Amino acid sequence: MAQGDKSTGSRERILTAAAAMLAENLGARLSVRAVAARAGVSTGSLRFHFPTQRALQDAVLARIYGHLLQDDPIHDRSLPARDRLVNCLRQVLAPAGVGEQARAAWTTAYRAYIASEPTEEARAAYLALERGGWGRIEYWLTVLADEGALPREDHARRVKFLLTVLNGLSIERALPAEDSILKSETETLYMAVDCVLREL
Repeated sequence: MAQGDKSTGSRERILTAAAAMLAENLGARLSVRAVAARAGVSTGSLRFHFPTQRALQDAVLARIYGHLLQDDPIHDRSLPARDRLVNCLRQVLAPAGVGEQARAAWTTAYRAYIASEPTEEARAAYLALERGGWGRIEYWLTVLADEGALPREDHARRVKFLLTVLNGLSIERALPAEDSILKSETETLYMAVDCVLREL
């Protein structure tokens, strides 16, 4: 095996191990030692591929988002822009599940990031998650802006608004509800998207 093949193989093992750790526990700390041990590589090899913890976290989140959102509905131009953006936002909510699954996810997040003063490692992990979500929504808005559905400008306010809506909806999925959550969620997503497309 050539040196380049070994290097690619160890990078893949590292990303796979880190993604598996996050899949098992959203609050998992992606420490260099833990990820290297799980991947079966040395800490030096991990640092070669990912010199900082942020580089590792960003690469893992890019991998996760790429896997979850392979068939990105933003590119389905047979649908209006508002429907495509709602479908994209639904994909972000889908992994959280509903009811017990959503409660388990929020319990994990609460313990990892809210219940006690977060460590620098926990803060970095959370900010990496936030950057991943931000980047994905910003990309969708940029695609729509390139098509003329939005003005070409900094989308920071729109992204923040949509992230806030998604956070609220994901919490709502964990709470008891009388009516169909998915029906009210769809109405909320369309309201949010209509606000964004009308320019906040």
